[in-house]
Amino acid sequence: MLSPLDLSLLHGPIPTAATVAAAGALTYLAIRKNRTWWTRVLPIVVLACVVVVFALSYVVDHVWKPWPEPLPAILAVWAGAALTALSLAAVRLRSARWYVSVLNVVLALGVTASAMVATNEHFGQYPTTRAVLDVFRNDRVDLHEASPPPSGVIEVPPGKTLTDVWKKPDGLPDKGTVSETAIPGAFPARPAWIYLPPAYHATPRPKLPVIVLMAGQPGSPRDWFDGGRITDNMDTYAREHAGLAPIVVVADQLGTTTANPLCLDSRLGQSETYLARDVPAWIKQRLTVDERREAWTIAGFSHGATCSVQLAVRAPDVYGNFIALAPQGEPTLGTRQDTVKAAFGGDEAAFHRVNPMDILARQRFPQTAGIIVAGRDDATYRKADAEVFEACRKAGMDVQWKETPSGHDWNMAREGFYGALPWLARRTGLAS
Repeated sequence: MLSPLDLSLLHGPIPTAATVAAAGALTYLAIRKNRTWWTRVLPIVVLACVVVVFALSYVVDHVWKPWPEPLPAILAVWAGAALTALSLAAVRLRSARWYVSVLNVVLALGVTASAMVATNEHFGQYPTTRAVLDVFRNDRVDLHEASPPPSGVIEVPPGKTLTDVWKKPDGLPDKGTVSETAIPGAFPARPAWIYLPPAYHATPRPKLPVIVLMAGQPGSPRDWFDGGRITDNMDTYAREHAGLAPIVVVADQLGTTTANPLCLDSRLGQSETYLARDVPAWIKQRLTVDERREAWTIAGFSHGATCSVQLAVRAPDVYGNFIALAPQGEPTLGTRQDTVKAAFGGDEAAFHRVNPMDILARQRFPQTAGIIVAGRDDATYRKADAEVFEACRKAGMDVQWKETPSGHDWNMAREGFYGALPWLARRTGLAS
């Protein structure tokens, strides 16, 4: 029987019930048998909340600008609903009996909770309550414990795949391990999160393919373990392949949650050097991996997807494959003018030298393969995704186009990433 913790927070009765409950609570808080309430108090509270929400949206979209695209309208609506409910509950505290005041506060908090459910539904961050509770669980393993020096390695003969020579040993764990560790380099990155599959803990140890993965912006490496459910999905894949799966290193390309160094070497930082040189060198030194470029994949969601296309054309000798889950048309801080000014001091030619679409127009990459995944309902980036795909195809890449029945959210990222694993296994030599 399905546990209540595994009920969906994205579809079905829970988000529907939350919306209905919020509407009922807000209606109750707005109704009162008092002429002054209807003519003065309620209009003033609602108008004030609308002004505050519009002001905050303006500041975020036009002053702070922590990310290129504007705030989704649905978030502004729910923020307004929560603020209105809290304001109405506060106003009603003055004249209500204590138990009525408690009820009003509970209803206002209920609207706020419903707003959080709706926000989660929009982004698809936490698919179940269990996923929410996982945020408070620390099951990470020290990397030195998870990855001691190997006592032997499994070599794959030419023309064979790892599956051909691999035999699952007795006592192999059913699940992989997750570690958090700093990867030093030219960029002040936050610690990376690393998934090592069950087969990594075998003796002798197989040389496994590598996925360097990136989250969106705003974001952090942890997002792929919360919203992306990397551990669950990779463990599932490993169970279906006798413990074999790629190593996943979720690297930080941002530096801070809302920063955007564009995955370039520029005035904003040396993010490209970090991802193209420092991270791969550290992985090869610290982990038992297949070092062939065909076994290396750069991948990401949203901002991380844009970075994956950039690294595929800027470091093709390192990464033979890429998975771009809803990439932007080019690295951007909102507009081309803002981007060139902030990153290159207004030097347009410097931007064109590193912009992936420009590189794809003048150079061919017949040895690079990739998958571009778009959300069918992604009104913001689907067109750009198609343009990037066409540019990659014309540049000679072995590139595939995939769509998911979702928008620009973690539903698309989860489905797109997991769906690409069979293709990636064939490409990297993990399986035929």
